Amino acid sequence: MTGTISTDKRVPAPIALSGGRQLSFERPLVMGIVNVTPDSFSDGGQFLLADHAVGHALRLVEEGADLIDIGGESSRPGADAISIEDEIQRVLPVIEQLRSQTEIPISIDTYKAAVAEKAILAGADIINDISALRTDAEMVRIAAQTGAPVVLMHMLGTPLTMQQNPCYDNCVEEILAFLAQRIAFATQHGVVRGKLIVDPGIGFGKRVQDNLELLAHVERFSHFGLPVLVGASRKSFIDKVAGTGASPAERLGGSIAAALVALLHGANIVRVHDVAATIEALRVAKAVVDKR
Repeated sequence: MTGTISTDKRVPAPIALSGGRQLSFERPLVMGIVNVTPDSFSDGGQFLLADHAVGHALRLVEEGADLIDIGGESSRPGADAISIEDEIQRVLPVIEQLRSQTEIPISIDTYKAAVAEKAILAGADIINDISALRTDAEMVRIAAQTGAPVVLMHMLGTPLTMQQNPCYDNCVEEILAFLAQRIAFATQHGVVRGKLIVDPGIGFGKRVQDNLELLAHVERFSHFGLPVLVGASRKSFIDKVAGTGASPAERLGGSIAAALVALLHGANIVRVHDVAATIEALRVAKAVVDKR
């Protein structure tokens, strides 16, 4: 894919990575999900063994993923936290093996500073923190010291509590205000602003109408001049809208629709389980947009 899916959105500046690599946002980026967990909502247990997780990640790379997001703790609604030691044991072998076989950018999906630090030393490039640097006071220091790009995501409460009656007066405005505060916090503590990525947190403490509102107004999050990441893949609101009773793995159509809507409204990165199908949809959408 070349070019952007939308011809009128502002393109954020590239983000430098180690070894002369960079994330460029001249076109949409697809982040492939690798859950090294026994209990993730969609694929828990499928890639718990390191060899299986690495093999899956390499398949996503072959399918065209631009980044790989590796997580060792489930953040599904109602999930309990695990220990730092268990999380490190899950993700480090995967990161080390994957880094030895590909230069693709790797993000570590964690809110724990010790996990992030070990992951970066093992070859990860990006910290994807669902708590936006709130849960672990040391995380902002690790981000500043390593210079790793950071995804700041909005979430109400914790995965254990986030879906217990979430409520907003104005979902978009409140999340914009939250992200502005977290950007300020990060930069005040030494994180370079140009290394930040924002994520409105689809499904993390949101009602169905909140998720739809966020997708309909993704362009508002481009206001910060930073890359916008959206992760709606296989989430429960898709089935609640479609009303089909589909399992997470059966929500491909809705996941692709959400990804396309997000990108057409200004997202720069979509985080997905189904890389090949998403890229096929993006190519068709881009071909149509280019004819306008």
